[in-house]
Amino acid sequence: MSHSSINRPFAALTLCIATIAIGTAGCASTRPVAYSDLASSSQLRPNTQDTSGRVPYSYSETVDWRKYSQVIVEPVAVYNGVDAQFKKISDTDKEALAQYMQEQFTAELSERFHVVKDPSPTALRVRLTLTGAKASTQFMSTFMHFDIAGGPVNAIQGARGKEGTMMGSVSYAVEIYDSATNRLLNAYVEKQYPNAMNVKSTFGSLSAAKTGIRKGAGELVAKLD
Repeated sequence: MSHSSINRPFAALTLCIATIAIGTAGCASTRPVAYSDLASSSQLRPNTQDTSGRVPYSYSETVDWRKYSQVIVEPVAVYNGVDAQFKKISDTDKEALAQYMQEQFTAELSERFHVVKDPSPTALRVRLTLTGAKASTQFMSTFMHFDIAGGPVNAIQGARGKEGTMMGSVSYAVEIYDSATNRLLNAYVEKQYPNAMNVKSTFGSLSAAKTGIRKGAGELVAKLD
């Protein structure tokens, strides 16, 4: 058998994987929507300040966050509206992600605020809603980081700040209120995911979504600092 005959199946497989990688990268750009069942949906507006495509809708008032030293973190809700963006995520996985989101956001917020249960003029109330999630494709998401076809695609996606091929993501809404007056101060919908070259986040179907949750929690605290 000639050397070219041996390489022919490998070349065909590489071409196939490259096609999948490019196609997946294109489909991975699904943006979160202004979820119609959110309490703040009528106030959310297109976010002209966002260039990443991850935070397309937001609402904000001019707020001196320094006047707030406490925070009430409501239990994370799982969004059930018709415009939810869950892709092949079981109810069990939704609850697991909601619980993880509760833990991570509360832990991050506790670094900046005292976590309390009762409203007061110095307490914010943070409402978090898990609105969507996509699981990583087991094995393939990891394989695509090392394959000669998938590697370059993920390198490009990583440099652009876009999703990796066959990697998961998480979408959620954040609504922040003055707990004493119940006035909405800030709200946004966001999609988070790991850097496309973060191989560690490809192990486990929900690892990428959990990485996104951790990133989102840290960014919220930075926003309120």
